[in-house]
Amino acid sequence: MNIDPHELDNDELKLELDRELSELSPEDLNLMDATTPSDPRPDSQGRIPGRIIEIRGSDVFVDIGGKSEAFLKIDEFAEDQPPEPGQRLMFMMQAVDSESGLTRLSLREVRLEADFETLQVGDVIEARVTGVNLGGLELLADDARAFMPRSHVDLERVEDFTPFIGRKLECQITEIDRKGRSLVVSRRRILERQREEMRQELKYSLAEGQTRQGIVRRLTEFGAFVDLGGIDGLVHISDMSYGRVKHPSELVKVGDEVEVQVLKIDLVKDRISLGMKQLTPDPWNVVEGNYRGGVTVEARVVKLVDFGAFVELEPGVQGLIPISEMSWTQRIRHPKELLTEGDSVRVAVLAVDVPKRRITLSLKALGQDPWIGIEERYQADNVVSGAVTRLTGFGAFVQLEEGVEGLLHVSEMSEKRVHKPGSILNEGDVVKVRVKSVDVSQRRISLSLRQLGGEEEEQPDDEAAAPPAPSPKKRKRPLKGGLDR
Repeated sequence: MNIDPHELDNDELKLELDRELSELSPEDLNLMDATTPSDPRPDSQGRIPGRIIEIRGSDVFVDIGGKSEAFLKIDEFAEDQPPEPGQRLMFMMQAVDSESGLTRLSLREVRLEADFETLQVGDVIEARVTGVNLGGLELLADDARAFMPRSHVDLERVEDFTPFIGRKLECQITEIDRKGRSLVVSRRRILERQREEMRQELKYSLAEGQTRQGIVRRLTEFGAFVDLGGIDGLVHISDMSYGRVKHPSELVKVGDEVEVQVLKIDLVKDRISLGMKQLTPDPWNVVEGNYRGGVTVEARVVKLVDFGAFVELEPGVQGLIPISEMSWTQRIRHPKELLTEGDSVRVAVLAVDVPKRRITLSLKALGQDPWIGIEERYQADNVVSGAVTRLTGFGAFVQLEEGVEGLLHVSEMSEKRVHKPGSILNEGDVVKVRVKSVDVSQRRISLSLRQLGGEEEEQPDDEAAAPPAPSPKKRKRPLKGGLDR
C-alpha cells in the first residue's frame, strides 16, 4: 500500500480547517490539545470493531479509533457483499504494514473464527483439495485447513491421488482443532451414507429376472461380486459362461462394467444371485441338430476321471468318452494312459440326451472292430496260438490277435486236476490251444489245452504230500476197583 502525504497538503483543505477551528473558543482548543487519542484495544481473541471510511483501489480504509487509520485488502470481502463506506464490522488485527505504517486488518479471519465456533463433529462441508502427502489429502474449507486420511478418501483404497487435486469434495468433519484452526474430514463417510441410502432403495426395487448393469468389485475362486449401485450380488463361476471356466479372471477383472441378470433374491440372508451366461444363447438349444448319432466331430479334452474323459465340443457343450469306448485293442485302466488334458481328439457321437445335457462319444468307433468276422477266423476245434496275458484263479486269458482274447478255463488246462493255473502257465507264455466255442454277442472265445497233450497234473504241495501223522493213542479209563479193561 502506498499513500502520498502530499495529497493532504493543499490550500483548500487548509482553508476548511481554519474555518472549523475559528468557531472554537480558546478553552476548547486547550482541551483538545490536552486530549490524546487512545490506542485501539482488541479483545482477547484479537478482534476489534471498525467503520469503513474509504475505498481506494484494492485497499479498504477502516477507522478503528486510533491515531491513524487501519486498512485491509478488498479481496477479503465476498463478491456478493462488497464493502461500503460507513459499514461497521468486526475485524481481526494483524501486524503493522512496514510501508505505510498503518495497521493491517483481516475480515476473513474473523469469519473463520466465527465458523469454527459453530462447527461441530459430524457437520458436512465442502473443501477443495490443495495438495497430497503420504497420509492423505490436504484441503481448504473456506480458509480453514483440513486433512483427509488416505483410508477416508473413497470406499476402496486409492493408490493415485493425482485426479483429486483441485477438486471440491463433500466431506464430513471427524475432528476439530479450534486452537490450530484445522479439521480432519472424511469423504468415505459421505459415500457410505449415500451407498446405504441407495442400497435400501435398490434392495426393494430388484426383482428376479431383471437385467442390471454393475461394476465388478471383487474376484474369488468361486465367482465375482458385482456392485449393482449400492448393493453387491454374486455371479457364481458356473453362471458366468456356458463354457468351462477355471477362474473368474478368465472373463472379467475388477472395475469392469458388466451386464447381469438377477437370478435369486434372499432378503433375509441379504444375498443376491446374479448370472451372466443367462443373457447369451444357450448352446444346448441347437445341440440335437448339430450332434447326431454317428457324426464325427473334433473335441478338446478338458478333464480326465476314472471312468472316462470329458471333452469340449464347443463352448458350453461337453461330452463324455467312457473308458470302455477308448480302444478296441488296448486294455485301459485309466484314461490318462491314452489321453492328456488339452489334447485335440476326433470322436464319434454315440448318443445325445438334451434334457440331461449328456453326449456319449467314442474313440474306438472310428477304428475297425476286430470281432467282425471272428467266427470265420476262429472256428470250433481249430488249433491256434496266442500269448498268455493274464492269470486268474479260474484260468488264463490268451491273446489271439490284437483286440481279441480267449479264456482258457482251469478245467481245460489238463486231463488231470489243476489246482493253480500258475503251476501250468506263466504270463507271456505262447501256447497252442484248441477253439471250443465262439460267442460273438458276448465277445467270448472258449479255449482248451486238453486233447493237445496238456501239461502234467499239478504236483501236490509238500504239506499235502506228507503222510498223515498218527493220531495220539487215547488213554484207557481204569476199571472200577483199579483193574484195566
